[in-house]
Amino acid sequence: MFDGLQNKLQDVFRRLKGEGTVSREVLDSALRQIRLALLEADVNFRVVKSFVARIRERAEGKEVLESLTPAQQVIKIVRDELTALLGEEGKELRLEGKPAVILLCGLQGSGKTTTVGKLAGRLRKRGRQPLLVAGDLQRAAAVEQLTQVGGQVGVPVLGPEAGEDVLALARRSLTYARERNHDTLIFDSAGRLHIDEELMTELRKLTDIIKPVETLFVADAMTGQDAVKSAQEFGAAMPLTGIILTKLDGDSRGGAALSIRTVTDVPIRFLGTGEKLDELDLFHPDRLASRILGMGDVLSLIEKAEEGLDSAETERLAKRIVSQEFTLEDLRDQLRQMRRMGPLSELLKLMPKMGPLKGLDASSVDEGQLKRIEAIINSMTPLERSKPGLLNARRKRRVARGSGTRVQDINRLLKQYQAMRKMMKGASGKFLRRSMGV
Repeated sequence: MFDGLQNKLQDVFRRLKGEGTVSREVLDSALRQIRLALLEADVNFRVVKSFVARIRERAEGKEVLESLTPAQQVIKIVRDELTALLGEEGKELRLEGKPAVILLCGLQGSGKTTTVGKLAGRLRKRGRQPLLVAGDLQRAAAVEQLTQVGGQVGVPVLGPEAGEDVLALARRSLTYARERNHDTLIFDSAGRLHIDEELMTELRKLTDIIKPVETLFVADAMTGQDAVKSAQEFGAAMPLTGIILTKLDGDSRGGAALSIRTVTDVPIRFLGTGEKLDELDLFHPDRLASRILGMGDVLSLIEKAEEGLDSAETERLAKRIVSQEFTLEDLRDQLRQMRRMGPLSELLKLMPKMGPLKGLDASSVDEGQLKRIEAIINSMTPLERSKPGLLNARRKRRVARGSGTRVQDINRLLKQYQAMRKMMKGASGKFLRRSMGV
């Protein structure tokens, strides 16, 4: 996500940091490059113009001129303005009414039906009892798709009866939800490949019947300014309460995310960050701004760790690390913990692109390497895992056959393991032990 824009902005900041002072000429050059990077990322040109003007106004003031680190101040200004451009913090769904009705609208192919399932799963975790309504009667197999999605998140789906149109289904869904004590109704409306009057008329009539407390527009971030234009047209026809941006895991430009709030005056509420039904995140503009600038998103990384890691197991491994009892078996358990947090390539995207991670491309990470390491360790005996010095040539050949790897792979793993042990015994290990009170 935002890889192209991120790389270009990082180049700008690198040049800025190389300057002792930020003169008008240096600032002009930096702003030209920022403007070009944003335009190439498909950000609306009016948004770019006002964004760059605000940066210039602040960068030419005392805030930068009197600073001991002017380049850092300019970077901070860019981050602040980028955060402001993205808009306010995303808010959880309003759940007023019995049932609370949520309507999702958008063009065909935007990921609307999958997003319905993601919202339902999110609500279930909060103790709600949602009902999904398959109101997309235009697209072939849309009802079946929502039924499958509902089954995956454990939420019932109400589909149309024979000959029933969407408006009749809407009336019946309200009665059905009340009779069966569903406190939330999520309506998946029809989309089109393009906006037409028939679609808008149907949506307006549908809104009059179900009276949603939330009307959310689902926008495919990969379509760039087309998503912004569609959101504008939907917003002109009906009152939108928020935008859900989908497919951000595949969007390397980011123009829609950076333009849509300003152009539509509708807040971004959620981000779809992957195809899995738990990959829907509340929108945090400051975190997204940091990621765009290559500063990472440590808070999201911590949240993923809290959700995916076993705290007792993590504490056990940490104690073994600081007591220098860390074995190959502990290394295997640590890798399993990491894999529960999600693909390593996705975790790397949340880390700052600086220090040892500078220049590391998440897309080039070999996810299979973790599985190979685990297979190698599993092919060892318990004694070999605790005392790897026992692994002579004959034993290594046996482990290689059992894990489907080569002896060279085993040697590489043992070398990396020994380097880790050495680090734990050195200054880094002493600091870790002190921080844990061991």
